[in-house]
Amino acid sequence: MPEGITAEKLLNNIMETISDNAQKKKSVSFFEEEKSNSVTSQFKRLFGREKPVYNLLGGGKSADVMLWRNKKISASFITGATLIWVLFEWLNYHFLTLLCFAVVLGMIAQFVWSNASGVFSRSSSEVPRLDLPAELFQNIGVAVGFQVNQALGFLQDVACGGNLKQFLMVVVSLWAAAVIGSWCNFLTVLYVGFIAAHTLPVLYERYEDQVDGFVYQVLGQLQHNYRKLDSGFLSKIPKGSLKGKKHE
Repeated sequence: MPEGITAEKLLNNIMETISDNAQKKKSVSFFEEEKSNSVTSQFKRLFGREKPVYNLLGGGKSADVMLWRNKKISASFITGATLIWVLFEWLNYHFLTLLCFAVVLGMIAQFVWSNASGVFSRSSSEVPRLDLPAELFQNIGVAVGFQVNQALGFLQDVACGGNLKQFLMVVVSLWAAAVIGSWCNFLTVLYVGFIAAHTLPVLYERYEDQVDGFVYQVLGQLQHNYRKLDSGFLSKIPKGSLKGKKHE
């Protein structure tokens, strides 16, 4: 009997130990899985971002317009851009023609205002004048010059850096842009970019998870194809320095 009781107790202890370990392992695996899912959801954002789309766009009024926080203002921007594109692209108006018409209409309005105010009232009212601040043009010139210098610096760094792969990628990208430019004029490219800037961010904010998953799948496939191309062709290209050698 003592041996049977000892064996029974030993068997019960073994079963209790196994059940306790299984419960601990299950709880640990659950928390580890939850932690891994949270980490995955944190890092599976587009371009590894952590801030919301509103903050990435700089916040303020520009982000409100691009994310359609005020639908009337956003719709007015889209309508104005579409009207300009239709006038120049479909109706074949020229910028100089529209500018002259606008100046003539403005002068006629000021002429009528200044003469009609003296006829219908004893005291002539002051005619409103359009005066653009000089700081506006200075800020535009500084911003455009900064962006142009950055682009020129990047292109020159690529040309003189000695990285043949990066050089070929930039050349192919410029060639693709040239081909796209041959399909449509510069105004159409600007219009498409403007419409995309005012529609894609709000669509991405609304369907954020679906877009991130799809983009990461596409990027994974592209990386897989690039590794194949790199191992089969690009890795065999000799990396020569493009810097000038000193002549003896």
